[in-house]
Amino acid sequence: MISWKNHFLYQVDYQHWVNDKLLESCDKLSDEVRKREEGLPFRSIHGTVNHLLVINLKWLGRLQGEPKDYRHDQQIFEEWRELKLALKQTVRQTQHWLEAQSDAYFDGELHYRTSGGVEQRDWIHDVLTNFVTDCAHCRGQIAGLAVRLGAPSPEMDFIYYRRDMQESLAHAKLATTSRPG
Repeated sequence: MISWKNHFLYQVDYQHWVNDKLLESCDKLSDEVRKREEGLPFRSIHGTVNHLLVINLKWLGRLQGEPKDYRHDQQIFEEWRELKLALKQTVRQTQHWLEAQSDAYFDGELHYRTSGGVEQRDWIHDVLTNFVTDCAHCRGQIAGLAVRLGAPSPEMDFIYYRRDMQESLAHAKLATTSRPG
């Protein structure tokens, strides 16, 4: 049986992998197209990727007990490259922070204040489930629009992530066993 900790470490590693797949697809679009208002809740591809960064920063801050006061639509980076790098770094920070937590942490409660200022208490595993599903929801919006605008369709399914990881591990094992020694 997999622990909550291991489950969410897989999930956050998947966030990193899938964001790379999605952003690589969006790289095929011009900056003008990525920033064009297209009716998404956060207006554009760029705005919705920015929202992914905002929710990553907000939840990491809450988990660490250091809440970040970002609005959901707050534009942090105007430059695509900077936005992508910040998202990648924030997801890795979340992963490293979660790795440092004990197994018991994932069975605990999180006390935090919502964006509307309401005091909240939720199970850590429910908060993390909400976080990863919210990210998946935003990525789905981005991917659908990006493909409609001419970007290649990214393979973002979790099962593809698992297969990629298994293949990487097999290659690493083969490289280790085939070294002269």
